[in-house]
Amino acid sequence: MKTSDPTLDVLRAVPKVLLHDHLDGGLRPQTILDLAVGGPRAEDRLPAHDATALGEWFRENADSGSLERYLETFTQTLAVMQTEEGLFRVASEAAQDLAADGVVYAEVRYAPEQHLDCGLTLEQVVEAVNDGFREGERVAAQSGHHIRVAALLTAMRHAAKSREIAELAVHYRNDGVAGFDIAGAEAGYPPTRHLDAFEYLRRENAHFTIHAGEAFGLRSIWEAIQWCGADRLGHGVRIVDDITVEGLPFPAWLKQAAARGLTTLADVDLDSVFLGLLAAYVRDARIPLEMCPSSNLQTGAAASIGLHPISLLARLRFRVTLNTDNRLMSRTSLSREASLLAAEANWTLADLRWVTLNAMKSAFLPFDRRLALIDEVIKPGYAAYGLPR
Repeated sequence: MKTSDPTLDVLRAVPKVLLHDHLDGGLRPQTILDLAVGGPRAEDRLPAHDATALGEWFRENADSGSLERYLETFTQTLAVMQTEEGLFRVASEAAQDLAADGVVYAEVRYAPEQHLDCGLTLEQVVEAVNDGFREGERVAAQSGHHIRVAALLTAMRHAAKSREIAELAVHYRNDGVAGFDIAGAEAGYPPTRHLDAFEYLRRENAHFTIHAGEAFGLRSIWEAIQWCGADRLGHGVRIVDDITVEGLPFPAWLKQAAARGLTTLADVDLDSVFLGLLAAYVRDARIPLEMCPSSNLQTGAAASIGLHPISLLARLRFRVTLNTDNRLMSRTSLSREASLLAAEANWTLADLRWVTLNAMKSAFLPFDRRLALIDEVIKPGYAAYGLPR
């Protein structure tokens, strides 16, 4: 098999690392149906009553272009994640599903404050999810798939619990929680509103990522890095707004090039590319970008897989990582994201290996454990398909 032409089976088999995946965006449709019975949301309020139709409803609403319909999908998933039983099952199945897709290390994020409707405490939420991840790891190992899943605790940008959630992340950092995140609408809710939380995390030597540069532009990225001190950027796709190609800002150049029939960024002349100060800083400082191509198509942050900025940023050697964001809403997996890039953006197996190593290097995991996974799992896994160790 040519390493330049990977099949989906090979992409599933090779070891992968996932840094940006939302727990409430990755449920199995059948689990939603099962947990809805007798739960806080009555079964007859579900939009569909069999797993296939429900999965299709999620995809259609996520693809609709309507923010209201997109957000409604999370209303459905969160409704069945309000009990310890529900959280445990969802977390366990997430670990199993990721392991079956060949993911060997994952950081899965969720907002504890969104799971309190039935009286759980923040601590009970975290412990139920952690227990679920451990159970999922055990079940996956029994099937021959080994994975380690860590949690990222997310605070919502529009709320006022970020310091409390940051303290929760520090409290559980030796018990399954790898770090902290903020998420939600970027416009009108800058990360600097949560400086108290970020300053606390830095004092506690804790890791954190920030959703920035997806729906909003360069200022969101700049604030996340230079004011808040983010270790990584969730999405960060809008960093291309600080890049010019052939003398034009990347968005304007891309519009003209697409009108001329451009379908992939694989052949862009890198000598014609110029980085602005912020883009150069992000690249030089090796700040990881948690990129999610299919999700970006749904939210309008990219026009197609072939023209997604991830390919240009990878060629420019930004520290790009490949992620799923919301597996249910995008009906995707990490292997599928890789297969789409292979089919539409000319990515090779070597490209996937490179982003996998980027992700492992960028994980909120102790250095020795990152190195062990690289040397003992990731490099041998790709060497089995002809790539050098």
